[in-house]
Amino acid sequence: MSQFASTRIDPFADEVLRDPYPAYQTFRELGPVFRIEPYDIWAMARYEQVDSTLKDWQTFISGEGVGLKGMNPALPRPMTLQIDPPDHEKGRRILARTMSPGVAKNLRDTFQKEAERKIGELVERGTFDAMTDLAIAYPLKVFPDAIGVSEEGRENLLAWSTFVFNSFGPDNHILARSRDPGLTAQKWIMDRCARSALRPDGIGTMIYEAADAGEITEHEATHLVRPFLTAGVDTTINGLGNTLLALASHPMQFAKLHERPALARNAFEEGLRYDSPVQTFFRTTSREVEMAGDIIPARTKVLVFMASANRDPARWQEPERFDVERPVTGHVGFGSGIHACVGQMIARLEGELVLTELAKRVKSIELIAEPERMLNNTLRGLKSMPVRVTAA
Repeated sequence: MSQFASTRIDPFADEVLRDPYPAYQTFRELGPVFRIEPYDIWAMARYEQVDSTLKDWQTFISGEGVGLKGMNPALPRPMTLQIDPPDHEKGRRILARTMSPGVAKNLRDTFQKEAERKIGELVERGTFDAMTDLAIAYPLKVFPDAIGVSEEGRENLLAWSTFVFNSFGPDNHILARSRDPGLTAQKWIMDRCARSALRPDGIGTMIYEAADAGEITEHEATHLVRPFLTAGVDTTINGLGNTLLALASHPMQFAKLHERPALARNAFEEGLRYDSPVQTFFRTTSREVEMAGDIIPARTKVLVFMASANRDPARWQEPERFDVERPVTGHVGFGSGIHACVGQMIARLEGELVLTELAKRVKSIELIAEPERMLNNTLRGLKSMPVRVTAA
């Protein structure tokens, strides 16, 4: 009989998704491994076990899906997130090659100009919605532009990512609400990720050139462009939105950032730790695993609480405190190991540029209405965040 502690708390219940951190504290106190009774699954919420599990791809595999029910047959199989080596390495290698130093420099220059334009426009307005007007608008402009995707209909990217990340959890009312818009958006995404729909000078076309060279098939190229496009949008939107909320809620921390705009990159990293855009992922055991004196059977789903690991007091000093000067290396806000978020480099670049420009041009940022929370089985983010800024 298993000796693991267990809990009846449902991590996908509305009240937990709205404020998961009290539940995460309870989960960490249960031990290094515990069972979640409503779904009859194992779980880990402490930093040590979460980090090591994410890095041990041979034991805790992704190829059987990173959701509760394994691979969703309604969704196309990606070439990065839900696939294991050696096939996983093929997609990653091609994506890494597209991010050459020259491409990265061009992206930075282009993204910088858009950050200057966007922040300048918003500062002039004084009041705006920090989610819709900035955290959503900026990523939906710069990265699809870089991929070579046409502008019309980009809101489909949000509907698609909302559905995909919801599908990693249980078949609850949150998933049901996003299913029809998500499946409708899927056709738009696949059409826009076809070679014929992409600009010839974009990153997407560079990925198709790997098919021309025989490294992947044309079909595989489409399914490499698609997750790269969405990963460069959803993690950025929610990571940036959560960081902006933390800054607006901690005026002394924004004052530090305003005084030292060079802290922008670290402030974004702290935002990813403090309120992680991706809260959880599942893994599947490839064999029996001995842990905490007991056995997790082979072919068993394990829920990994990355956002809880990022608030683990065994790893972080005063983890409930948002601190733009905190040494934050090692957080798992984008995962860890070979399946870490494929769009993290893009997200970090966008976060750094937006926060740097905001720090330079804005003396203060404050909430002027209660933010509206988005409920998602995997992502943590906001629908709206009305703010007022004071120009520097």
